Amino acid sequence: MAIDAKEYNSGLAELRGVRDEIKKVAKQLTLLEADRDKRLVALGGYAKASADRLAPAAGLSVIDVVALVPHLGPQAAQDAPQTIKPGNGAAVTASGLQTATQPIMEPVGAIPPDLRPAPATPAVAADVAVNQAADAEPEPPAPAAEPVAVDDVQDQAVAPATVDPAPAQVTAPVHAAAQASPAQAPAAPVDKPVAAGADRLLPSIPAGEAGDAWTVPTTKLFSTKPDFVQQKRETAFLDATTGVLVWREHRARVDLGSGSVAEILTAVYSLAPPMVQRIYITAGDPWHRDAERYTYLKDAVAAWLAGPLPQDWQVEFSRGRDRMAGHFVHERRPVGRWQRGDHQHCEIRSVAEWFDPEGADPMLAQEAFMLMSQHLRTHWADVVLMGSPSQTGRDLWTRTIPKKANTKWPDGYPVMSEEVRGLLHATAGQGRTELFTPPQVPAQLPRWNELDRTFAYAKHCSSSGAGEPQRVSARAFAAMAQQDQINALYAPSHWQVRVTVPDEWEHVGLLPAPITGDKAWAYPSEPGRTFVTWAGGAEINLALRNHIKPWRIEILDGLLWENGNSPLKEWAKRLREAWASLRSLSQIHADPRHRQAAALASRGVRSILLFGIGAFAQRPRVTTGQVPHGAEHQVPDGAQIIGATETHLTWQRHEGFSRDPNAHPEWAAGVWSAARAALLSTRMREDNVSVGALHLPPGSIVAFRTDAIYTTAETIGWPYHGQPGDYLLKGYIPEPVAAPTSDEEFFALQAAGRTRFAADQSGTQ
Repeated sequence: MAIDAKEYNSGLAELRGVRDEIKKVAKQLTLLEADRDKRLVALGGYAKASADRLAPAAGLSVIDVVALVPHLGPQAAQDAPQTIKPGNGAAVTASGLQTATQPIMEPVGAIPPDLRPAPATPAVAADVAVNQAADAEPEPPAPAAEPVAVDDVQDQAVAPATVDPAPAQVTAPVHAAAQASPAQAPAAPVDKPVAAGADRLLPSIPAGEAGDAWTVPTTKLFSTKPDFVQQKRETAFLDATTGVLVWREHRARVDLGSGSVAEILTAVYSLAPPMVQRIYITAGDPWHRDAERYTYLKDAVAAWLAGPLPQDWQVEFSRGRDRMAGHFVHERRPVGRWQRGDHQHCEIRSVAEWFDPEGADPMLAQEAFMLMSQHLRTHWADVVLMGSPSQTGRDLWTRTIPKKANTKWPDGYPVMSEEVRGLLHATAGQGRTELFTPPQVPAQLPRWNELDRTFAYAKHCSSSGAGEPQRVSARAFAAMAQQDQINALYAPSHWQVRVTVPDEWEHVGLLPAPITGDKAWAYPSEPGRTFVTWAGGAEINLALRNHIKPWRIEILDGLLWENGNSPLKEWAKRLREAWASLRSLSQIHADPRHRQAAALASRGVRSILLFGIGAFAQRPRVTTGQVPHGAEHQVPDGAQIIGATETHLTWQRHEGFSRDPNAHPEWAAGVWSAARAALLSTRMREDNVSVGALHLPPGSIVAFRTDAIYTTAETIGWPYHGQPGDYLLKGYIPEPVAAPTSDEEFFALQAAGRTRFAADQSGTQ
């Protein structure tokens, strides 16, 4: 039956309502399933629990129950194939299970040597001393105050890896434990249960030759120095609340109406020339203008991007070599891309990708970009600020790649296999975010201090793994000489381990454990808790040799890169120098507006490094486009319709991993791991003092936020020289306050502490 336009639009509105209800129900279902799984794991701890009784009670198959509670599975001899019988009676070997879980049987791991009496740094590890030194506390890379994002389509959380999970590598026989240091206990029995809580099981590398093949880099794909100069894009800065528009030396005020895409494009190009191809919004969020109509903020953004367009405009479908066509839908930092004809392009995005404008007007934002460009040009003659800091960061990095025939990598840096990249995406988290609530901390906190590491990631780019990694199974690790084991634990690496928290442990957790839910990772600290996870070498190193008590680590599998490589060192050094010069200018310039512009520019340079590191992670690609009604057949296979107007449909498709020559998740994972470890303990050599959360009293930590510690400790007294990695007191409340119990309460306290600190500082100057 034919319908008219009115019925069609009415039907679309009703359909959106159904969509929103589905989202609500799906979210509730996810929470119920997570609750069910936690209850299953807890009940599985009962001595007489059995999978065949738990399965019908949970509405799951026996296989699903055993996947969640591995010790309920059949116990086979270590060297025998593991076999289970599903409900239909068909035998399936563990290696053949196609589930997103760990194998049912946990192998015995290899015990690493005792690192507490810090050994002299091996000669082969000398170049990594800055990042993972052999002091009493390891020095890993620290995260920045906000989570690392990775560029337009890569700003999202890590997606599940597209790798088929397989059993952990068959590991060393029990007698391998005899080769370990006498200070270590023998390996845990095969049937030891994994404690409740680590309820998201991570993929493993397949056993044998299939897994070994993962280490071979992608064929004919290398990171190489570019032989072209990026094309500059004319840029305008627009305050979406006042209508003030700035480009080059021009200043104007435009009427933006309600702030729709059509109104912005019409208003801007009524004055600005077509050569302006990028518009930064410096204030106001036009993409949130109808937010109250939507259940989710992302839906409001998608609707804004998919809104009606002026005549002759359409969603962009073709771009230059340094750009990507289509929109990027993000809750707070979306990117919209449109074109008129074949030659005029426009990109609208938020300046908050680079820095918090902090009330800066468009002229000041423009000056900050000019200062950034000037100070970076002293280190890169061909610098071009691209649309985002992550794009800029990767482009500048490529221009530091050696281009000499006699270098170690004459063809460029090899890109890891898609399997290794997928494994790293699934098993290497970013910054540590954790809130401790009562009874973990007192309901009434005696005080509140915020300690933030300055430009932390810049501290940890001195050594990264390059080239083909070595697969190190538990059996292979146990067979190594002890010095080789030590060298491996100091080298760039990523390990699958079974972790046991020491008895009588009273401080915060040291290693990430996978969980379901928004956070993705937890940091268990309960004495005796055992869990299986993946972690970077810096964190494993810290857990083994922290000054309080070493944790029990069993190596199950790992990837080990050659030590002494420094693919990020020169890039980070230049960015540190540009940041330092801008920071100095922000403190000494006579003109307060120039000081503010320099401060914003220094934050922009910081973002280039921070988000540039995230860009190496190369998340699976997401593309977006539009088709007119009646041309639905043009929507690509596998795409989702995410918005509609009276004339067009907007689609989005996840493309998976591309053959990106600059994809290096192994570098991002290494920096993130080292950052999390440095948040706990690192040594300031020039002051001969160790700093970090483990050097504060147990029970005094209220929260972690990437590279910041929130604590009730009364006196800290850690030295501060304004160098990358130094802890800066950024906020405080010196009297008792109620402990936060939610993110909202935490952010309110954070803001109050910073306001109080700033007011006290200005009062003493």
